[in-house]
Amino acid sequence: MQQLDATDLRILSALCQRPKASAVALATDLGLSRNTVQARLVRLESSGALLPFEQRVNPAALGFGLVSFVHIHLQQRLLGQIVEQLKAIPEIIEAHGVTGSADILARVVAGGAEELFRVNGQILAIEGVERADTSLSMAELIPHRTTSLMDLRLASGPGNGSRATGPASGSPAAG
Repeated sequence: MQQLDATDLRILSALCQRPKASAVALATDLGLSRNTVQARLVRLESSGALLPFEQRVNPAALGFGLVSFVHIHLQQRLLGQIVEQLKAIPEIIEAHGVTGSADILARVVAGGAEELFRVNGQILAIEGVERADTSLSMAELIPHRTTSLMDLRLASGPGNGSRATGPASGSPAAG
């Protein structure tokens, strides 16, 4: 993925603050031309920097308020087949290959405990899945966020992956 520059970050940050703003409104707010904003938005979307709208829909609003994280242990040689079968389970809304004792970490949503039990059974029924350890989410303490990352990148410069100041460097944190 292409590195974002300061203009991209300013556009994304403004879009996070006003998600329904038009390109004209964003251009006015940022002091940029409408064509610049429009072209950048198209590029950001086509490059994958802007995620699909689907990811903004809260599963709880659809009746899937129980969130769990399932650590799936499997036979590595069957990884591709297992992933394809996991994709067929609608309640698995995200999955990652991970390091550690498990091979896949899946975020699973359900309408309740019985439904989660059924989904876990589906996962365990897949050939090559050896074990599935499930942890229930008791509360979302820090919601998904990226604005703080954009602020960090704008403060440190697009090419710099670390902060120059802050608690880690011995300077007091900004309040």
